[in-house]
Amino acid sequence: MKAIRMHGRGGPDQLVYEEVLKPHPGPGELLVRVEAAAIIVSELSWDETYQTTAGAPRPFPIPGRDLSGVVAEVGADVTDIAVGQAVYAMLGYGRDGAQAEYAIVLPSEAAPKPPTLDDVLMAAVPLSALTAWQALFIHAKLSKGQRVLIHGASGGVGTYAVQLARWAGAHVITTASLRNADFLRDLGADQIIDYSTKRFEDVVRDVDVIFDLVGGDTLARSWQVVRPGGVLVSVVSQPPAALAGNSGVRFVYFIVEPSSQQLRQIGGLLESGDVRPIVDHVFPLDQARSAYEAAIVGHPKGKIVLSIG
Repeated sequence: MKAIRMHGRGGPDQLVYEEVLKPHPGPGELLVRVEAAAIIVSELSWDETYQTTAGAPRPFPIPGRDLSGVVAEVGADVTDIAVGQAVYAMLGYGRDGAQAEYAIVLPSEAAPKPPTLDDVLMAAVPLSALTAWQALFIHAKLSKGQRVLIHGASGGVGTYAVQLARWAGAHVITTASLRNADFLRDLGADQIIDYSTKRFEDVVRDVDVIFDLVGGDTLARSWQVVRPGGVLVSVVSQPPAALAGNSGVRFVYFIVEPSSQQLRQIGGLLESGDVRPIVDHVFPLDQARSAYEAAIVGHPKGKIVLSIG
């Protein structure tokens, strides 16, 4: 099969499109014919990309955690997913990913693909939507009527965070550039703060939840706008030591995990139209290097997706 592999640790220059052996599922595994896979630029810097879950080196790893496709084979002990079923999935860490014509998927990572959405759109969903879901509902316990501030709202994760927070009945505030204001308002943001002209801490106070997708100075300045007893969730970095536990604010840093159950819930929202995938650009698999380069310099709205099937 054709696949993208990393020929060394680094950036897009290490990506190579080449012929590799097609995998076959073991017990409790699926083989999925991949129709589309999204890219995650930061994955090229993760230790998990280059080593197994036990920490052993993995030469020439295939990147990609997100896919949409069709089940081609099922291993022994798989009883609830059949050959020919259309699925979408977030793959776990420490093994080969989705940027290939075929990929190994665990049933716990996959969910049925909503029939009304195509594979390119569905490939843009799994990791980003799961990150937003777990941040808002698992870690922050966001509820109707609360005020949530989302930093980095126009990116892959942020676009889902805005839509899910709106669906939950929250008052949604975002920081973004002025060029993305109409886009975010269309997704459901109630208030957009142009970070190039205003400091968000001069505009908002006493928010219930902050979801940080930026880190650095933005994270450091966020503490002062959360109400006592509120929650600050980040997937970028731990807080500065001097601020940890400050002001009665609960801080959560987490790494997203696959969840078939949560993907099924998200799939229902996609099917109903309450949430929609946002795809900035589509590249063929053999242009993966260009796709990563575009993501690095272009500040895409939503996701960049590789079309494979």
